[in-house]
Amino acid sequence: MAHAADSPWRGIARQAWLDLLPFPGRFAMAWRVSLLCALVAAVAMVYKVPEAAIGCYLVIFLARPNGAECVGQAIGLIILASVVVLAMAPLIQATADDPLLRICVIALTSFAFVFLGAASQLGEIGSIIALVIAFILTLVDSLPLGEIATRGLLYAWQMAVMPMALMIVFNLVLGTSPHRLLRQTVVERLEAAATALALPPSETARRLEAPLAEGIDAAGQQVMLARLFHTAPTATVTWLSGAARTSYQLLLAVAALPAGLAQEARAALSEHCRAAAAAIRAGGRPPAPAAPAGPVGNEALRTVQASLDGLTRPNGGTDAVAPKPPFLAADAFSNPDYQRYALKTTAAAVICYLTYSLIAWQGIHTAMITCYVAALGTTGETVHKLALRISGCLVGAAIGLLCILFVIPHLGSVGGLMVLVFFGVLPGAWVSAGNERISYAGVQVGLAFLLTILNGFAPSLDMASARDRVVGILLGNLVVYLIFTGIWPKSAVADVRDRLARVLAALSRLAALEPAARAAALDDAARVEAEAEKACEQLRLLPFEPASQRPAPAGIARLHALIAETRALLPPLMFCPGQEQGEIAQRLSRASAQVSGTAGGAGTDGVADAWPDAPGSLAARVRHIEQLAAR
Repeated sequence: MAHAADSPWRGIARQAWLDLLPFPGRFAMAWRVSLLCALVAAVAMVYKVPEAAIGCYLVIFLARPNGAECVGQAIGLIILASVVVLAMAPLIQATADDPLLRICVIALTSFAFVFLGAASQLGEIGSIIALVIAFILTLVDSLPLGEIATRGLLYAWQMAVMPMALMIVFNLVLGTSPHRLLRQTVVERLEAAATALALPPSETARRLEAPLAEGIDAAGQQVMLARLFHTAPTATVTWLSGAARTSYQLLLAVAALPAGLAQEARAALSEHCRAAAAAIRAGGRPPAPAAPAGPVGNEALRTVQASLDGLTRPNGGTDAVAPKPPFLAADAFSNPDYQRYALKTTAAAVICYLTYSLIAWQGIHTAMITCYVAALGTTGETVHKLALRISGCLVGAAIGLLCILFVIPHLGSVGGLMVLVFFGVLPGAWVSAGNERISYAGVQVGLAFLLTILNGFAPSLDMASARDRVVGILLGNLVVYLIFTGIWPKSAVADVRDRLARVLAALSRLAALEPAARAAALDDAARVEAEAEKACEQLRLLPFEPASQRPAPAGIARLHALIAETRALLPPLMFCPGQEQGEIAQRLSRASAQVSGTAGGAGTDGVADAWPDAPGSLAARVRHIEQLAAR
């Protein structure tokens, strides 16, 4: 831990290289995105749809492995864009002759939709809607007055709807169905369990860390989409829904198996997990498990056996479904971070708009676009994204300039343009199909390349236009950096503390349950793993923050240790027999309050001294968590 804190950049570079390596499905995702961008560019050229590069950007930004998710997002964006564009007509008429009023409208609508995107399930689409509104209103500066309400609205609607319509058709034909992704998820979990069982007990937790960190939210969304679009028979979706939860319970139970379990028993369980994975990969259900191997009284071993048996049933082992999250976050109106984030993003966008309007340099309008797509909640996230955006911009612009010099002069048809767009976007699509740590750099490579070569309704040979758009991106990055690091800066450490407080609160709720209910409380267990992983990701972003905002290395090491302890506590807590569960719940709740800064001064004294302190016991882990949380 200390070494990682002392020299983080070497680890960041190594992780970036690992994130660029191929994995199953990555190339398939990349060529699909590239082909769809080529189709969008061709349609834009033929039918005179403006801002083809922005349309392609929407494709790259919203593309997901799940074809049904892409279709759902595209339908939602089409509906929202249509409603917004229709509602904009009176605003355009009212602000056409009043620049100050127009700026106020841009600021108010931008704040509202960016806030809604941050504080609700709307997510990134909120920022996209804010961008569409701002784009429409800024067209007032470049269109004749009599054409603003008609042509401007039509341009904005076409820019958003055309690529989304093509995305719907494309994914209906070539998209991957959610039930196939669900099946693959179950197979991967069974294979991970089999591998962990074949390893020494000391290596089990490390092997299961990644699949447990994925949580169950993504699987729940895939179940919902599979049912909504009816991509598979109802019986198949019902089994996959149960199997996704049962396989996650299996991972937790394997992580909680006692170190003293006989190697023969672990090998038998590993073999059965592999057989189950092979059967599910082939499209069927796994065979019935063998007789229990090991001590009957061990709850984790019983759960492993019950999970394997549950996968053979028509409901996949459980009829439980994930609860639907509320549209608005519970602290949407009480947490000032959402309002501050929306204010900072809006301020950056308005400053960029005023800058290029006052100096009459409309070619750098990409500065305003940058503000909506680069801003994130914490300083570390934002600066990390800015770094990805700048590096991706420079790479994409370099590819575009090379194409202007050596390729575009030889193009003579729309087909040639499609080939150029396909191969130019492919490197960016490869990067964007990877981990979230680097995916945005790929989005930016594709956008900068397209902004460079597409200007108007034909391939562009104008290098001045390419220069302007790159300058706009760099200007937007600079403004966002200055605002997000200088006004209400939120360190990644604050987000880590918030997430750790939620982790400890979830562990407290688990500890308060009866043993049978606790073993089935997968939603809280998955929340612990997912939030702990996000906290780790935030800590990895600390090097991107200004040195004045970063905590001391000792504080970073303590947070790493606290995350590790909470993750290590989860599996044994899930399957413990239940002694002292009330006391454990109270102490974890108190630790949660201490981490979040809401504790009323309660210490860690009292009955802790009466607890058994055997290394690795629940009591010892909880005591260590209390010590780390109190510092």
